[in-house]
Amino acid sequence: MSHPHNKSIINMNASSLISIIEESKITYVRENLSLHLHRSQIKLLKEVRKHEKPHHKRIRVKRYEGAEKDDLFNLHLDLYLKRYEKLVKKGLIEIDENPENGLPYDCCLTEKGKEILDEIDRLEMEWEKIVHIDDNNLEVLRRIAIDSFGISYRHKKNQNFIF
Repeated sequence: MSHPHNKSIINMNASSLISIIEESKITYVRENLSLHLHRSQIKLLKEVRKHEKPHHKRIRVKRYEGAEKDDLFNLHLDLYLKRYEKLVKKGLIEIDENPENGLPYDCCLTEKGKEILDEIDRLEMEWEKIVHIDDNNLEVLRRIAIDSFGISYRHKKNQNFIF
């Protein structure tokens, strides 16, 4: 596709290119999704799916047990719950504010939430075909992701993220 910005894109650094790619993917998903969701809601919905996994739940419980339950903690708790409430209103998740696992709250996907995540996954795969991601460049992306993952993982571990 010929576009006036192509010349600028050719000269961009990797960080700028990654931003363009991510923006393209999220735009494609949002434009084709059967339900209107903001980019932050899509990310949060994916986090709920991740946090439903037993090993992620065990990590959250362990971190919560060791956390100082002060005013800052309660502020963060309230902020997270407000973010989740928007997904509850759309019927995508349910919040348990008194879970048996000892956490201050727990979230789980509803059937509708699972269907929307399946649709998001399908749309992301369509997008990959549209932008010509193949086995060769997928391998390069995997290596970059592996090299990048440690940075965010160490940060989250150092911050003792619970929520």
